[in-house]
Amino acid sequence: MLLNRPEYFWFLAFVFFGYWLIWRVRLAGLLLVIAANYFFYATWGWIYLLLVPAASTIDFLIGRGLGASRSQAVRKWLVSASVVLNVALIAVCKYVAFFSQTASQVSYGRIHIPSWTLPLSLSFYAFQAMTYTLDIYRRDAEPANSYWEYLASVSFFPTTLAGPITRVPELLKQWRKPERVIGGAEGGRALFLIAIGLSKKFLIADYLAVSLVNRVFDLPTLYSSGDVLVAVYAYAFQLYYDFSGYTDIAVGSALLLGIKLPGNFNRPYQAENIADFWRRWHITFSNWLRDYLYFSLPGKRSKVMPYLNLVITFAIGGLWHGANWTFLIWGLLHGFGLAAVRLRQVLTNNRKTSAAWPLRATRVIVTFHFVTLAWVFFRSADLPTARQMLGQIASMHWTFENVSAPFVIVLAIAVLLHFTPKVWYQKSEDLFSASPAPVQAMALVALVWAIQYIGATGTTPFIYSKF
Repeated sequence: MLLNRPEYFWFLAFVFFGYWLIWRVRLAGLLLVIAANYFFYATWGWIYLLLVPAASTIDFLIGRGLGASRSQAVRKWLVSASVVLNVALIAVCKYVAFFSQTASQVSYGRIHIPSWTLPLSLSFYAFQAMTYTLDIYRRDAEPANSYWEYLASVSFFPTTLAGPITRVPELLKQWRKPERVIGGAEGGRALFLIAIGLSKKFLIADYLAVSLVNRVFDLPTLYSSGDVLVAVYAYAFQLYYDFSGYTDIAVGSALLLGIKLPGNFNRPYQAENIADFWRRWHITFSNWLRDYLYFSLPGKRSKVMPYLNLVITFAIGGLWHGANWTFLIWGLLHGFGLAAVRLRQVLTNNRKTSAAWPLRATRVIVTFHFVTLAWVFFRSADLPTARQMLGQIASMHWTFENVSAPFVIVLAIAVLLHFTPKVWYQKSEDLFSASPAPVQAMALVALVWAIQYIGATGTTPFIYSKF
């Protein structure tokens, strides 16, 4: 069940009305959320009704053990068991087919590992679960007192497919709030976020994908340099609007249940360097890599290791997306880019100086093109495809026969919306939230009509749902 499908919104409406009818009976409300979480997983496969509750129960018990134990050796053993469990969940869901194929190739067919593919990766569940046990191990959080609160938090359905990765201790606090009542303003904000997310997905991301991007990346040699370059730029915005659209829907869905999730994007293509980009793009994932991977690597006090650890961290982050050379190269590009930014900061003693707008604009343009170059590898199915994409651009055959006027208009709107002042977005949200219910309803009906009209060109799954 994807967050852009009608059945999801029927499901969300049922959970919303059911929860607020019984929320005063705290246990009943938690049990309804848990049932909703597991129903959401079950729509992807019955196997998740075994995997997710079993893994959650083990981590809950590990958390209790970490809180009770004073032995550092026992605590290390417990937290290691949690990390191994959750990394194994990611590996089983994502990499069994890769391991099977590799073993068969290396052994010339003598070794055969049974291969299967699960429809839903548990990556975001696993990242979220590890925030719980790792925070307790570091004594940054206390174990959950309630098993039901923990189950409701760790597998919270809006965050299942693509985050935002939320620290479980932060979710636990929100279930405990005694004044958990959703007001009209919060309800309006939730609907606004969902509407914005659907607009990003259907009216921009899917249109760009179906109209040009997918065709060019599938068969780049059939297109001119101009077509390929436009498709590469368009993919940068397709990915942003697809992923941030999912985040908006997830945050709005959670807010309807009185839960506030962290933001995940902050106009990333306005970044002035790669470090700034990762403070704006997939914020919860970059924070997770920093807090739970980078800071755990050895050698931080040496001169070289901090730079090498950045490269290692993003190489692992790249391979998390898939066992493919393209993802590794994408991760390495960002890792070396971050290392270069860190080196520059060290050489300049991290001095922050104000720069004139032409210099700032130049930095933004250079950073955007570096990120977009990396996206070519991220999007390409394999290295030959990435080489073909770059080769077609380098051939300098500048025609735009496959770039239609409507496509240019949608891409221009995508760029302009990304660079509009943040205060305009906030004012629009406040205006919608303060509007009477009939006005909000009319706006949502107009959105549905626009989606049906423009979305007729075709739709695609959320890109990050496969990770």
